[in-house]
Amino acid sequence: MANKYQVEEKEGKIYCPLIDKWLITKPEERVRQNYIASLINDYGYSLEQMAQELKVSNSHRGQGKARADIVIWKNKADKDAKKSAFIVIECKAENVKIHVEDYYQGFNYAAWAHAEFFVTTNEKETKYFNVDPAYLPQKLEEVVAIPTAKDVDNAKKIEQIKNQTKTFTRDEFTKILQACHNIIRNNDKLSPEAAFDEISKLLFMKIRYERQQKGTKVFTREEYIAQADNYEKNVRPGLKAAGIDLPYMQNLFNTTKIEFKDDHLFEESDEIKIRENSFVQILEKLQNFNLSDTQDDVKGIAFEHFLGTTFRGELGQFFTPRTIVDFMTEILDPQEGEIICDPTCGSGGFLIKAFEYVREKIEHDIKEKKDVLRKSLEGDNFDTKSEQEQAEISEKIDVMQAALNTELDTSVENSRMYNLSRNCIYGTDANPRMARTSKMNMIMHGDGHGGVHHHDGLLNVNGIFEERFDVILTNPPFGQNVDKNQLISDADKFTDEEIKKKYKKKYGVAYDEALKQVDNNIGKTLLSLYDLGSTSTLTEVLFMERCLRLLKKGGRMGMVLPEGVLNNKNLQAVREYFEGKAKIILICSIPQDVFIAAGATVKPSLVFMRRFTSDEELEYNKCKVDALAEITSIHQAEIDAIKDAIDNTISLTESLKADLKKSQARLRQTKKNNKNTHLIDTEIAAIKKEQIENRLNKKTNEKELKGLYKLIEEETKPLVKKKFDYEIPIAKIDDAGITTTGTASEGNQLPQLVSEYFTYRMQNDLWALVNNNISYVLNSNNLYCRSILGQEVVLNEQ
Repeated sequence: MANKYQVEEKEGKIYCPLIDKWLITKPEERVRQNYIASLINDYGYSLEQMAQELKVSNSHRGQGKARADIVIWKNKADKDAKKSAFIVIECKAENVKIHVEDYYQGFNYAAWAHAEFFVTTNEKETKYFNVDPAYLPQKLEEVVAIPTAKDVDNAKKIEQIKNQTKTFTRDEFTKILQACHNIIRNNDKLSPEAAFDEISKLLFMKIRYERQQKGTKVFTREEYIAQADNYEKNVRPGLKAAGIDLPYMQNLFNTTKIEFKDDHLFEESDEIKIRENSFVQILEKLQNFNLSDTQDDVKGIAFEHFLGTTFRGELGQFFTPRTIVDFMTEILDPQEGEIICDPTCGSGGFLIKAFEYVREKIEHDIKEKKDVLRKSLEGDNFDTKSEQEQAEISEKIDVMQAALNTELDTSVENSRMYNLSRNCIYGTDANPRMARTSKMNMIMHGDGHGGVHHHDGLLNVNGIFEERFDVILTNPPFGQNVDKNQLISDADKFTDEEIKKKYKKKYGVAYDEALKQVDNNIGKTLLSLYDLGSTSTLTEVLFMERCLRLLKKGGRMGMVLPEGVLNNKNLQAVREYFEGKAKIILICSIPQDVFIAAGATVKPSLVFMRRFTSDEELEYNKCKVDALAEITSIHQAEIDAIKDAIDNTISLTESLKADLKKSQARLRQTKKNNKNTHLIDTEIAAIKKEQIENRLNKKTNEKELKGLYKLIEEETKPLVKKKFDYEIPIAKIDDAGITTTGTASEGNQLPQLVSEYFTYRMQNDLWALVNNNISYVLNSNNLYCRSILGQEVVLNEQ
């Protein structure tokens, strides 16, 4: 076997064989040379058919922006004859998701050179594109691979690669996950839930391996067998001697558990519970996918769909249909910087959608800023500038894009995506498998899993406590009851002092107050923590109150609720409780069919509320006071009459008490004188009878007054609503995009309702949005500045 090509570095320089020079080891140059090595070692291309750092000549000034980091021809002869390039590659030194618009110079070169493939690569991932002959960059098709050197003249093979577009891989990945599930079911006879656990373990083993390879290698069956063979021959004997004897499959899983230890995905005692032949078969099924490289929306949605099919039976209640999740998120329109929670998160559907929704806003904003800054740097006469001037401007554009991209990197502390991932997404679920699944699901979708916990959603944990959230989206458990005897115990206390210090630092004194919810109520019932706990034990009612408490003033929430909460006479007190604390901003009735596939039989509605702002609390309380005064004035004469009657009974009580005392004294004296007491006995009996009648009259009057006050209270309620008047938009949807079998329907009316509601919301100014937009401005001394809350922070000095 020929020796592999090795990249050479020494004394701060790196050897570039395509130009036969040692250049300063800049990060981008290292990315380029490492990829050249991969092209030689993994794809079989030779240095003779490649070139580095090619620019379009002055005769093509209209394409002056075009430059290629690496160009590959089909062979050396084509290169020497200056024929069309075969593959064009552009490299960047970034550790963020690739955004194709950042690679526009390579785009232009690929188009000008009539290349068949265009490749973008950075420190995190590599993407491959089939170049549209008409060169419309936005229509480049992402494909799963590029040809190897031995396939360059194989037209059939090249056509096959061009047809393997990424647009089809989501369905393909879903089918493959289901095939993996079937392998375990057939080979290992595990339940659907246990089989899912094993596939999850393997997926994360694959992710860990491919992250380490930085997107250059996929964890394949052959790779596993080769590594296992090396392990058995060279590693396991030494481990055995040290008293550790694990097969390679288990050893590999142990390293994966260590990698994801802080994410609490696996228990320390977890191990692989399938046979090795099942493991190898699954690897073979998955080997077309680089999970480190595959787009988050591809693997995430496939994973989510797989979850739905796996758990549709017993655990179907943990899954809210995607159409409903999308609709509810879009109605509440979470913004960058807003803090979002689902206290009954199940598999994480609402949290994932909220994360993706805000991420798209950030990515769109960054793209717009790139476009503005690029146009500002290029000016209106870029194509008339000299090649040297164009190169300098292009370098500034690269620096600008690289700096802006740090905002999209979840690993860059204080970046916009770091803040979204680490500080804005929170959830809990009481089911341990679901909490773990939610974390896995979020990792598959890009991140944001750190705020998810296995915990009772009615109790505080981490950053999930009162008045913390701008947005809550949830589908709480229906129709269940919290046991009246369920007590808060020491087991509910959070005792990890190191983590408590960490949370205290992050959340401040509010965290100390949050801990008191449990610490100060040990031995009390869970129901006693909630105002409505004395009214109802229904889980949906308690979670409604929980969500209201979790919201900041002015915060908004969307909940899937049984329709009975809106119209059941027994829950009138519950509705009144919320009317006094929040505005209903939308009620949407949806077909019962929507949740049948998930095993639900209750007719659902989607209810959206916004907690009162401080001003609204004052306004509502004033309306209550004014309404009470108004209704009381109507009944004041009755009140006064009854009160007078009560006062009379009180006066009579004192008078009768005095008369009785006198009569009893006379009785004692008469008995002492041995005289007849009959008349006095009759007198005392009459007084006592009158006392009884007086007490009855007093009770009757008090009851009448109490009833009158109750009447006043009831008559006040509609008047309060009249004084605190606002529209409640109500919508009825006949098709919510899903059938009784869980498949998509054709006439989904929810997107249209989102559009109509957005217009209505803006016209009526239903809520004020958090505005954390970051603006970027050109500066004479700096490439650009970042402006946050009016403060300019220099990012890149020139």
